[in-house]
Amino acid sequence: MKNRKLKNIELARKSPKEFKTATKTPISIVLDNIRSLNNIGSVFRTSDAFLIEKVYLCGITAQPPHKDIRKTALGATETVAWEYVEDTLSLVERLKTENKKILAVEQAENSTALQNYVPTKNEHLVLIFGNEVKGVQQSVVSASDYVIEIPQIGSKHSLNISVSTGIVVWDLFSKITH
Repeated sequence: MKNRKLKNIELARKSPKEFKTATKTPISIVLDNIRSLNNIGSVFRTSDAFLIEKVYLCGITAQPPHKDIRKTALGATETVAWEYVEDTLSLVERLKTENKKILAVEQAENSTALQNYVPTKNEHLVLIFGNEVKGVQQSVVSASDYVIEIPQIGSKHSLNISVSTGIVVWDLFSKITH
């Protein structure tokens, strides 16, 4: 059996207007002091792919419009809702009052392996991804409801934030939608 690549017009892509009015996946993403503009753009692109509700940009994380974000986002900054909040911890505290489940994605004591985390039906998840070098701030990890860890068995135990985002979002999207 031969497989034929689909053409762009065959992909049933949503228009920006359709995206904005579509029912979103009950996941938001917090970027805690992300340095790389390419990583930020990649997170927007992943967020668009899975109809993520919102991206929060915190601390030193750059904001659209910026050419280096735009280059990797491929227009996703125009579809995905986003907000800048200076202090990640105050954002986490606010989101907790909105009954959202806070999940720091980090290597930590007593973390839950990603494959073992099972979201509760109808809960809104907030995923926090941290700085490329320092990770998620300890105060934010401490304030989180769960710490989710992507198991790694190699020698580096380090994934790029855009890769981590793709892995975690896909896993949780799969669990929520199936």
